[in-house]
Amino acid sequence: MEILVVVIAAILVIAVATALAPRLGIAGPLILVLIGGAVSLLPFVQVPEIDPEWILVGVLPPLLYSAAVALPAIEFRRDFGPIAGLSFLLVLLSAVVLGVFFMIVIPGIHPAIAVALGAILSPTDAVATSIVKRLGVSRRVVTMLEGESLLNDATALVLLRTMIAAGAVATTGVTGDTEVGLGFLPAFAWGVLVAVVIGGIVGYLNLRLRALIGHSAANTAVGFVVPFVAYLPTEELGGSGLVAAVVAGIVTGQGAARWFTPEQRRSDEHNWRTIELVLEGAVFLVMGLELNAIVAENFENHNGLGTGVAIAAGALAIVLAVRAAYVSLLVWAQSRRARGRRRERLESMSTRLDELAAGRAWAPPTDGRRRQNRRRQEPLPVDDPHVQRRLASMRARVSRAMSDLNYYQASPLGWKHGAIIVWAGMRGVVTLAAAQTLSRDDTTDRALLVFIAFTVAVGSLMLQGFTLPWLVRLLKIERPGDELLDRAEQSELDEELRDAALAALEQPALHRRDGSTFPEELMQLVGSRMAEPPDDETTASARDMLELRLVMIEAMRDRLNEVTSGGGYSTPALRHALAELDADQLSLELRLGDDD
Repeated sequence: MEILVVVIAAILVIAVATALAPRLGIAGPLILVLIGGAVSLLPFVQVPEIDPEWILVGVLPPLLYSAAVALPAIEFRRDFGPIAGLSFLLVLLSAVVLGVFFMIVIPGIHPAIAVALGAILSPTDAVATSIVKRLGVSRRVVTMLEGESLLNDATALVLLRTMIAAGAVATTGVTGDTEVGLGFLPAFAWGVLVAVVIGGIVGYLNLRLRALIGHSAANTAVGFVVPFVAYLPTEELGGSGLVAAVVAGIVTGQGAARWFTPEQRRSDEHNWRTIELVLEGAVFLVMGLELNAIVAENFENHNGLGTGVAIAAGALAIVLAVRAAYVSLLVWAQSRRARGRRRERLESMSTRLDELAAGRAWAPPTDGRRRQNRRRQEPLPVDDPHVQRRLASMRARVSRAMSDLNYYQASPLGWKHGAIIVWAGMRGVVTLAAAQTLSRDDTTDRALLVFIAFTVAVGSLMLQGFTLPWLVRLLKIERPGDELLDRAEQSELDEELRDAALAALEQPALHRRDGSTFPEELMQLVGSRMAEPPDDETTASARDMLELRLVMIEAMRDRLNEVTSGGGYSTPALRHALAELDADQLSLELRLGDDD
């Protein structure tokens, strides 16, 4: 009963703190840490020691999964190179540099544990993304920060687990440090490979299974267990269950538009947003509750808090310095990419494909002899279905590459954007949760290490979070005009979807969802007016018009799925259009249900 009361109180505190944070101008996580710290000081409160396994297994998989489901796929693909660099290379580099620093300033710490603490401090938090969005910074910067905060969590946690295992092996004396060091890279690669394979399979099976389950409550229940289904078998095979949860979330998020019903998509969006809110808040609240014991132990074993605060300040400075150096190289490389001469090559390829399709050109020669006798070749047999598929595939790739290039040139990265990326790299919930996974068996300095992680996370949120708006104003970054672009893009996409609906009306035999055909007089009556919602005052066939509208929505959704892979529209525009179609369909189905 006491546990139930504590859980209820914690959820209420998280909800109230989240609601009050915007009004107070303070980040919600900081409010929760302060509340937890204040409660821990009450003499009648006894905070039990929390098993790190609960954080690792019960909190992090669904937390990372929920973030992966909402990942913007198109923009993520376009900037996967720099995102991967920030998520993998920068994390590894930061962890190693921090590990060297900790070995210097913390006497007697094992090298593997030092790197493990560096891995805990390396991943950035998604809280920066919400701040940057409100400041009107380029959407490309927001996407890079979102992708980084998702993927670097998995990298850091894989590295953390590997280093803790290495430290444990070296401590027991089963093998030497050299052997542990040589075994790190294969273990890391195996952990990621197994996770990607199992996460992809679980994500795909999740899509197919939930598409077959009609009961909404049962469907939601299946969705809740997906991150754990990906996590557990991956861990048993020696992989990273957290990476598997991320991969399963990405696969599920990108396939939801094609496989799930409107009700499923809307339910998932709200459910996972709620789960993410509660789990993130719980981690910060638990950290505050444990603060009193951590501080007391540091006073007892390390002569106060000065040692931990000084080490944390140095670690935060190193993290920012390493990040600044890496992002400088990244921005330079991306600026060179945007200035490349790829447009001329892509336009030439597009022209060539047009000539091939029209029969006015020959296929490219495959060897020197054919190159010399090029004029003797026959035109490409464009009537061949295989050739048509090849040409369509090549057209799609060229069109996608052209859209990507337009994206790079419309939103270039400059040194000002690089400064925002550097300063927005705050530490947060994953750093706190990962620090909780350190047990006393791993290191005798657990209280000091956890306090360092706590100080870096909270100090980063306070220092960078409060000053990030000031930095944007200081740099005078021009607003990208995304609102105007969004409206123009949305109008263009809506027009394309209306054309798809009108094209469906021209089919000779249009069927209801139950397979029956619509009355011919209704089809003549509707015409092009089906691009608009039906009029309830139409007398003869109000129900038929509702059914016809549902068929049109299905045609528009099919067209939306087709253009999604082309890269011509941004993820926000596609998701907005899908949300509108889902809302229309749910409204029409409700009205049809009322008619029954």
